[in-house]
Amino acid sequence: MRIAVASDHRGYAVKDKILALLADMGHVGIDAGPEDCQSVDYPEFAAAVAGSVSDGTVDRGILICGTGIGMCIAANKFRGVRAAPCHDDLTAEMSRLHNDANVLCLSADLLGDRLVNRMVEIWVRTEFEGGRHARRLEQIARLEAGLTSPETMGAERNGSSEPSAQPATLPMIGGDPAGGPASVASSS
Repeated sequence: MRIAVASDHRGYAVKDKILALLADMGHVGIDAGPEDCQSVDYPEFAAAVAGSVSDGTVDRGILICGTGIGMCIAANKFRGVRAAPCHDDLTAEMSRLHNDANVLCLSADLLGDRLVNRMVEIWVRTEFEGGRHARRLEQIARLEAGLTSPETMGAERNGSSEPSAQPATLPMIGGDPAGGPASVASSS
């Protein structure tokens, strides 16, 4: 399997360890940067990996930053990318088993080397379960492509042309729809 790996400056040391682990596991790890631990902007490196996953150049990707969250947000802007911030063995396994995550996002600041290694091994070896989870991924892909909306998703699932009885939007509580400050009702 070809797996692109990138980090920001906070994840640089972890990135190199993951690349070595992938090689030991018999996979091709592709270093997508950075080249050193100087301060960098994580979206650039998240985009390098997510773009390669999105266009099929690589099979999967791994991103490492301080928390794993910023990289995840940036990676999920790419069509077909299902990036998951994982923090233990279970989230790493379930991200693959149920969500077919193709980008693993890790925290360099919060996870130790042994846990990172276990999580990477679990994530790489775990196959997508399919079944009902495949239907849900198809729904996400349709949302991503603009082929459906939250209002019509339930109807599509049920084979109906009527919108779902479940509300697709949350009611506004206070505030104005243009995003202004919430009005506070007097309780006296």
